[in-house]
Amino acid sequence: MTISLPIDPEANELLSRDPLALLIGMLLDQQVPLEKAFSGPLDLVRRLGHEPTAQELAGYDPDALAAVFSERPALHRYPRAMAARTQDLARLIVDRYDGDPARLWTSAATGQELVRRIAELPGFGATKAQIFAALLGKQLGVRPPGWQEATGPFGQEGSRVSVADITDSDSLAEVRAYKQQRKAAAQAARS
Repeated sequence: MTISLPIDPEANELLSRDPLALLIGMLLDQQVPLEKAFSGPLDLVRRLGHEPTAQELAGYDPDALAAVFSERPALHRYPRAMAARTQDLARLIVDRYDGDPARLWTSAATGQELVRRIAELPGFGATKAQIFAALLGKQLGVRPPGWQEATGPFGQEGSRVSVADITDSDSLAEVRAYKQQRKAAAQAARS
C-alpha cells in the first residue's frame, strides 16, 4: 500500500517508504496547507542532500536545523519552532524506538496502544494521534486489533473528514468542504 496524496509523486513515494518522512509530514500538518506539510519531508531531503535518519536529526545542531527549515521557501510557517519539534520527535524515536520510527506502529499490540504512542509524540495531541493512526490503517494497512475503534470517526470507512481519507484532489476537496462546514457550524453556535 502507498500514500497517494495530491502532491508531487516523488513526495508520495518518500512518505510511503520512509516512516520518518511520514511522521515529519504529519507533524508539519498544522497551520499550513496539507500539500505544503506533506511535501516538507521531500524538501528537507533535497536541502540536506540525503534522507536523514532519526539519529541524525536528533543530534543535529539546533541552529543549523532551524536554518535548513528557514531557507526560502521555508518548510513551515513557523520554521524555527517546527525544526525544534522535528528534532524533539527524532530524539523520542531514538530514545524509545531505537531510532526506528516504524517500530512506533509495528510493535503496537492494539489500536489503543498505537494511538497512545502517537499522542506522546511532540506536536501530536489526541485528535492528531487518531488521525495519524487512521492514515496508517487506511493507506498503509497498519491495522492492529481495535484500530478503527481507537481512531474514532477518522477510522470509519468511506469518511471524508481528515488526511486519512485523502487519496486524490477530489477527496481533498471533500475533506476541505467538511472542515469548512464544521467551522461554520462552530461559529454559528458561538453567535
